[in-house]
This record gives sequence, C-alpha cells and structure tokens, in this order.
Amino acid sequence: METIDPTMTLGALVNAHPELAREFERRGLDYCCGGGRSLTDACAGRGLDPSAVAAELAEATTGHDAGDWSAMNAADLVDHLEATHHRYLWDELPRLSALVAKIVSVHGDHHPELLAVASCYEAVRADLEPHLRKEERVLFPMIRELQGATSLTEFHCGTLRNPIGVMLREHDAVGDLLARLRQLTGGYQPPADGCASYIACFAALSELEADTHLHIHKENNLLFPLVVRLEAELSAVAG
Repeated sequence: METIDPTMTLGALVNAHPELAREFERRGLDYCCGGGRSLTDACAGRGLDPSAVAAELAEATTGHDAGDWSAMNAADLVDHLEATHHRYLWDELPRLSALVAKIVSVHGDHHPELLAVASCYEAVRADLEPHLRKEERVLFPMIRELQGATSLTEFHCGTLRNPIGVMLREHDAVGDLLARLRQLTGGYQPPADGCASYIACFAALSELEADTHLHIHKENNLLFPLVVRLEAELSAVAG
C-alpha cells in the first residue's frame, strides 16, 4: 500500500495518483484551483483529520503509475487537453442545456429551486465556452510555438504569464459557480419524485464538475507552471 505524505500538495498527489481526484471530490477538497495547498492545510480547512485522511487515501491508491499526462511536455499537454476535456465540454454543454431545460419544464412547478439550478448551469456554460475558445485560438497556439522554439519568442501579449493570469482568474470564477451548483442541487442528489431524466441530469452535472476540476488541475498545476519554466529557460539562454 502506498504511503501518503500529508505535507504534499493536493495537486502533486493527483499528479502521482490520478485516482485520488475522486477521493478529494468526495471530501470536498479542492485539488484544482486549490491544488497548491498541502493535504494538511486543506484538511484543516474542512475540519478533517489529515492523518486519518492520508490513511484513507493510501488505501484508495491503486499502485498504478501516474497519469500519462503528468509527464507530457507543454505542446503534448495542450493537445491532450483539447482532445479530452475540451472535446468533452463542447459535446456535453449543449446536451446538458437541453436536459436541464427539460427537467425545469416537467418538474419546475413542484421544484421551483430548479430555476436557480438552470440559471447557475447556464452561467457555467457562459463562462466555459468563451474560455475554451481563448485557449484554443490564442493561448494554446502560443504554447505550441514556445515548445518548439530555440530562442525566446516575442508574443503580442508579452510574457505568457499575462494570458495565463487571465485563465487562472477565469478558473477561479467557474470553480465558484460549480460550488454554487453543487449547493443548489444538494450535492447532485435528485429528489424522491425525480424521473429518469432528472436523475440523468444530476448525474451528468456531477460528472461535469468532476471533469472540469481535473481539467483545471491539469492546467493550473501542470501546464501553466511548465510554460512559465520553459519561458524562463529560454529567457536565460537569451541572456
């Protein structure tokens, strides 16, 4: 059985053991936007015993190697993000809009709280879709160019730390919206009178949250630090 060091950051733990992402989700431990915190500090913020949680996490580890994405270079990582998380969102967001609208129309009279759920979900979509476009059309092409460069590249934005800072702020914003969505849905638990569509909708919203958390983790705690280091190395070579 693996030993989990409580002084490690949540981001580093998920990089080493991707299966722990769901364990953190279950305990309300933010490993994406809050991935720089140690397990000890994160547990303290939730009133959890770090030693007990570390022992539980150790039991949950599979012993498998870290996810392939944890060892990718910056260009390969953006390709991976687009092919997995971006593709998932482009497919899933419109489908979920239709599903949320359906349960509001059928159950809204008896469950008026669904109006707030629908509003929050649409705010999540309205945040994510422009964010994906900015990454795919602006930031990711510059990262691919930087990865292949032998000298420091001059971009219209100056250092890539500038657009990265914008992406980080947008990640925080959508993280707050997802937390609100979880609250409004009671942790994505459908009511006793919920139909099959109601149950499927809440399950899909839960999956959206989990996938987006992992997506943000890969960017905040892997891709962006990697890009900053790469840019610093090329700057040092330039002298």
